[in-house]
Formats: sequence, C-alpha cells, structure tokens
Amino acid sequence: MSLDDNKDIIDMDDNEQEYEDICYICRRPESIAGAMIKIPGNICICKDCMQKTIDTMQNSGFNYDSLLGMNNNINNVLNNNKPAAGSGSSEEDGEDSEDDAQDKTSRSPLPNISMINLADLQGLMPTARQKVKKKKKDKVKPLIDIKDIPKPHVIKEKLDEYVVGQEQAKKIMSVAVYNHYKRVATDTMDEIEIEKSNMLMIGPTGCGKTYLVKTLARLLDVPLAIADATSLTEAGYIGDDIESVLSKLLTAADNDVDKAEQGIVFIDEIDKIAKKRNTNQRDVSGESVQQGMLKLLEGSEVEVPVGANSKNAMVPLTTVNTRNILFICGGAFPELDEIIKERLNKQSSMGFRADLKDKYDEDENILSKVTVEDIRKFGMIPEFIGRLPVICTLEGLSEEMLVKILKEPKNAILKQYAKLLALDEVKLEFDDGALEAIAKKAKEKKMGARALRAIIEELMLDIMYEIPKDDNIGSVTITREYIENTGGPVIKMRGVMELEDISLPTGAAAGN
Repeated sequence: MSLDDNKDIIDMDDNEQEYEDICYICRRPESIAGAMIKIPGNICICKDCMQKTIDTMQNSGFNYDSLLGMNNNINNVLNNNKPAAGSGSSEEDGEDSEDDAQDKTSRSPLPNISMINLADLQGLMPTARQKVKKKKKDKVKPLIDIKDIPKPHVIKEKLDEYVVGQEQAKKIMSVAVYNHYKRVATDTMDEIEIEKSNMLMIGPTGCGKTYLVKTLARLLDVPLAIADATSLTEAGYIGDDIESVLSKLLTAADNDVDKAEQGIVFIDEIDKIAKKRNTNQRDVSGESVQQGMLKLLEGSEVEVPVGANSKNAMVPLTTVNTRNILFICGGAFPELDEIIKERLNKQSSMGFRADLKDKYDEDENILSKVTVEDIRKFGMIPEFIGRLPVICTLEGLSEEMLVKILKEPKNAILKQYAKLLALDEVKLEFDDGALEAIAKKAKEKKMGARALRAIIEELMLDIMYEIPKDDNIGSVTITREYIENTGGPVIKMRGVMELEDISLPTGAAAGN
C-alpha cells in the first residue's frame, strides 16, 4: 500500500467523524440519544429504541429467559447466533428429546426475528450518514470579526440605494443588525452579558417591510431566513410546525448548526397569528402559535427537522440554540389604526377645547402613535410582545415617495422597462406629469408600492406590443395625457422630426 493510499484512508476517517450517527427509529442524532448500537447493514439504533423493541417482543407471549445468559450481546441476538454458554441449551448431549426440543424452541432468542429486517428499510428511511454536522464546541467562532462588522451608517447607505424613504425604519434595522453581531462577537469577552433585542415592524401594506429585509439579505453575508407566519399551526395539526422557521435558517446556513445559530430570521405576516375574536372554534393558528414561539424568541435549545417543515417527517432532528439568533417580525396589522383612533378619541372632551372625532381620520402616519396596549388589544398576547422590545413603525407612502420609488432605486420599475426597450434600440422616457399621474392612481388603490407595477404593466402593454413592429422608431415618451387616457405618447422616428399624439392601433389612448 502506498503513502497516497494511506492518506486517502485518513481523509475518509476524518470525513466520517465529521457527521453523527442517526437512529433509524427515532431519527435522533448521537449527540442527543447517546451511543448507538450498530448492526449489519450500516444501521444504527439508540439504546432507548432497542430497549422498547425488546420490551414489545417480550409482551407478545414468547419466552425470552435465555436472553439473560447472553452477556447483553445484542448483535448475536439479532443475528440468531449460537447462545452463550450457560444459557440453558441441551445441545451438548448430542441428542435432544422431544420435550427438550420443544423447550429449546420456546426459549430460543428472538424467534422469527427475520420478520423485522431493518436492512430492507434503507430505501425508505434516511441513510446512516445525514448532513448534520457535529457541534465543535471548542472551535465555535463568530461569523465575522468585530472589526469587520459594517457600521450602521454603512448599512443604511446600502439600503438607501434600493429603498426610498422609511428613514427611521432603516436606521433602526441598521443599528439592530450592528448590535446583534457585536453581541455575538463579544459573547464571552467579559462578565457583562448583552441581551438581544428582537424587533417588531408595523406598517401598511406595500410600504416596504419585506423588501427592506430582502435587501438586507443581499447586503449582508450572513444566514438570513424569511419565513411566513400564515402557514404556522399548533403542533399536531395540518400545517407547518413552529420549528419550520428554524429549518429555513438551517437550510440557508447549509445545514451548519453553528453558523445558523448566529443568523437572522424574519417572520412576515406576524399579525396573522393574533388571537381570533370568535371563540366558538379552536384557535390552532392564533394564540397557541404565539405561545409556542415564546421560547423560540427568548432563546432555548430547539429540536429542528433537517430538510422538512414537520417533526413527523422521516428526517433527522438536530438541536439549534436560538440564544444568538436575531428575530425580526413584521406585519400590516389591519384595523390597528382603528384601535389607535379609538384610544386617542377617548381623550377628547366636550367644550370649546374639545378635539374633533374625525381629527385622526386623515392622518396617514397614525401607526406611529401605536402603543403596546394597542398591539395587545389587536390580539397579541403580552408575553409575545414582551419578547419583541423594539417596535418600529413604517410610514405610509405619499405621492412624492411613490414618484421617487418609480425612478430612483437601482432596480426601479421604469429602469427595467427602459432596459427592455433599449434591447430593441428604442429609448423610453417618462415626463414629470406622467409620473405624477401614475403616483396618483397608485395612491387611490391604497396598495402602496405594489400598485405601481400593476399600473405600469397595464399602461405599457400596448407600447411593448406595437413598438417592435416598426424598426424606424427611435424613442417613446410617456405623457400625462396618455396616462389619463386623453392623448397618446410622443414618438420620435429615426432621422425624422418629432411626432406628437400618435394613437396606438389598440386604442390605449381613449382621447384619440
């Protein structure tokens, strides 16, 4: 054998030691279940499952007294090997009487064990080597050095390139992420322990809650998982278990437990797990889910299925400590503004200095006046709110902000359409009046920034269909008249003077 062959064997042994053995019955790794019993076929079974299996067989009516003299050699028991000396066998006489043969049959170790051939289950159950890496407690290091942590103003500048407005929200998120990784990096530096500050983001639909976190995921080189609370249900019911939130984080960290334990989790639509006001039916996706998430948010060791959303799936389980995981929860909280207005209107009184009842009806940033009591009245339990100490509210989008969203971000929708037409060697432009008209339409839909794309898609349909027909078209300018259906776009031909109010064949401009 050459030296290279010996090196390959050593590398193979190191690779094998990197992963844990998984019990074929309960799917627990070796770090949880303890030492495994290995049987032929590369099958591992924990001592608890083996004991339960033997107890079940003993209760079936067979006589297993002969197991006492086998010195607990389980491999010989499962393989039906020759019993150990002193087990009561009468084979040494050379001939067995009829009674002795019957007695030997009743006392033989685990008769008919061939019915339970665990090797046949290899195609149905996970292999012995799962992608669950062993924890190396003595080598755990922070993901990034404290000197390499991006400063809050650097994170905010990156967010400004993609997200318009929401200055307060971007500042809070930048500081939260910066402090989170300082906390992870200095965990064992001295006796002062820094508590983590989970965050609750509240804002109307379309204001940029999810987009902020998605942008943050692209900017930071850390494990970040975005989960949806809509599908979460109480344990034992159809739907995703609460642990599925950590399963997504584990997947984002390439199943590296140590790396996942220093990541960030964003739980969207958190308002969907509020307590239901109708108490006539069981609330399996409301308060019970909040109760189940308490230890998750606070910090505890949780058994997480690897590669599945449920513990009942035939996948191994691994333990994840959530102590250093930063949780950011976000939701639109519909009708929360009515709860805030009701509380504020109670402060009004009768007389000359009394406040009007409709004083806050036109306040677009009414959510900025939210209190913990308002969130509790909405349906979130006090224990859940207490584990989200940082409450961040996002502003509603005004027409000016909608205009900026159309043209300023790096991946603005107008820049996307301009690039599409540029591939056809056609220049696309929008005048200021057109942008204001689009923002006004989006404001009326009350869908936030999501309404912009729906409006642009409808307006650009005919242009994207007709322009490629004529190779002589050099540029197209969208005007306010075209948006308001009182005119058409301004089209410039290549080498020809400007033509105005050219109607499209499909009749998009109703005024022509």
